[in-house]
Amino acid sequence: MGAHRTSARTAPGLAIALLSGFAFGLAGPFAASLLAAGWSPLAVALGRLAGTAVLLVVPLGVVVARGWRPRAGHLRAVAVYGLVPLAGAQVCYFSAVGRLSVGVALLIEYTAPVLLLAWTWARTAAQPRPATLLGAGLAIAGLVLVLDVGRGAAVDVIGVLWGLAAAVCLAAYFHLSAGASEVDGPPGIVLVAGGALVGSAVVVLVGVVGLLPLRATTAPIDLAGATAPWWVGVVLVAALSTALAYLTGIAAVGRLGSRLASFVGLSEVLFAVLGAWWLVAQRPTLTQVTGGALVVAAIALIRWAEVPVGM
Repeated sequence: MGAHRTSARTAPGLAIALLSGFAFGLAGPFAASLLAAGWSPLAVALGRLAGTAVLLVVPLGVVVARGWRPRAGHLRAVAVYGLVPLAGAQVCYFSAVGRLSVGVALLIEYTAPVLLLAWTWARTAAQPRPATLLGAGLAIAGLVLVLDVGRGAAVDVIGVLWGLAAAVCLAAYFHLSAGASEVDGPPGIVLVAGGALVGSAVVVLVGVVGLLPLRATTAPIDLAGATAPWWVGVVLVAALSTALAYLTGIAAVGRLGSRLASFVGLSEVLFAVLGAWWLVAQRPTLTQVTGGALVVAAIALIRWAEVPVGM
């Protein structure tokens, strides 16, 4: 009976996790269509975050109506989540997408587990397991192939730096998520909705003070070879690649546990590459595909070797 109940939860959980990976993976292609139409990365991030905040108003209201009230530390958790994993990661990733292909930008961002590993090693002086070090080496080798350095391909250094900054934000997200499991944190819907509001405010502030350009146009976008109004891209990146992606991700973790869900979440890279190929005609080379496979294998190896905090 126990095995049957576990299977009954695992099968739908896998489907939900794959849906989440699919939704997350299409954020890059949707953003690329807006960037090509003249949007700045900051404006794309604002459209994604503000749209998500609007879409989650009703679910958030339901949670509050059922009696949820903020406790000590909740507001700080929401503020940090909105500042780093949401606003920071979106601005940096979309800035990278503006200079690199979607697949390359995402794979650079996904070196986050390697950065988190290095930070933990430096902070605790606890040497990682051999399998973890092997995974880190594979990730670096894969990244070199993804950038196509061996064939003398021109590398956009600024784009790579934006991608690495996104990786730092993603590493912070992993760290914050691990810490959240140890305390009585806010519900997932509160964290995402509240974080989207905070992130939107941060993005607007960055644009108003002139740190980065905040520019949007009403020019039509090109998706899968068809022309669509600009708002279609905004709605898709907010509704599908943020609200749906995060909520299904939370549901998947509830059914599968964070460790298995994180493995299935690697499907985001595959969906991003296929989506970019289909939606914005960004076709990867064989060398980049090989490098991407190495990076994904490396991340899987690191997650298998290192027992997540709080589990």
